[in-house]
Amino acid sequence: MEEEPFEPVKEKPETYGAETPVTGQSQMSAAWSADEGETSASSAQVATLPTGQVFDQIYQPWRGTLNPRWMRNWAILRHHVLGIFKTGHRPWGIPTKLFIFFVIIASSTDVALALLFGLLGDSDLYSLWGVNRDNMYGHVMGFFPRNILYYPVVAALLVGGMISEDRAHGTSALYFSRPITRFDYAAMKFASIAIILFFIINGTLALYYFADILVMGKGWAWLIDTFPMFLATFACGILLAFTYTSIGLSLSSVSRGRFFPAIGLIAILMGTRTMAYIIDTLFDKSILYVISPYDAVAHVCQAIIGTEMTYDHPWLWSLASVVIINGLALYLLAGRVSSLEVTRE
Repeated sequence: MEEEPFEPVKEKPETYGAETPVTGQSQMSAAWSADEGETSASSAQVATLPTGQVFDQIYQPWRGTLNPRWMRNWAILRHHVLGIFKTGHRPWGIPTKLFIFFVIIASSTDVALALLFGLLGDSDLYSLWGVNRDNMYGHVMGFFPRNILYYPVVAALLVGGMISEDRAHGTSALYFSRPITRFDYAAMKFASIAIILFFIINGTLALYYFADILVMGKGWAWLIDTFPMFLATFACGILLAFTYTSIGLSLSSVSRGRFFPAIGLIAILMGTRTMAYIIDTLFDKSILYVISPYDAVAHVCQAIIGTEMTYDHPWLWSLASVVIINGLALYLLAGRVSSLEVTRE
């Protein structure tokens, strides 16, 4: 049986009108009108484009097993902290890393001097730099150079873009698209800065104390006498790092850039200190030091460590000032983080 020869179809293919539903195939049309009112149908021109397949996009919810809460928080924490030491995390700038390294070395100068004069056997110079109540207080709360050049500048470099860049660039969408609460977000940001400051302040303090014990061969009697002072100074270092972090992050949460939080933190610490010093010099009144975060913490630490008081007003007023300053800063931080959107603002 012979097959009939193939003949091409000469009929015009069927086209779909504007009211015809699309099932599987689509015909894209672009229509525009020559007049402004677009009321004349005859003036519309239609451009027919090649047909294509229509696909259904269906979003399925995630039904897998999520990591526990502590692991999600650890991911945020290490993203910021480990960026100081290795790549693949938060890209801290080279100047920030170099300054942190310089501060660690500069904060360890009293360690080197105490060991040097102790090994040389110079008791007079060793008493100036060796471990005692006043020197441990000065290691943490010394105004120059530690609390005017070292610790505030480090805190300013760290808090500069910690939250402000998330608000400006919409990075918060990456956080809140995951099962991360705003409390965890703020807590891990806070802990990241506080941990770095903690290692700089208290890490060098511990090096200063234990190096003197190991190298100079201190006995148990000396250890029993000085260890409570070390613990008190250690607590003061935690209080100082906490205060600087809370103020810095609150400023970062209300900004959209790196400059304002950094300069604002230094301005608050140095400005309030300078104003209180001027009032104390002119009128012999130290009460205005309660508005200075550094002086309020320093006064509380003098009472905790038991060193000589350099302020005339009661130290409980300074303690109340520390609580109020940190409370207001954390309240502002919580309010701003709760208003973070999941899109770029």
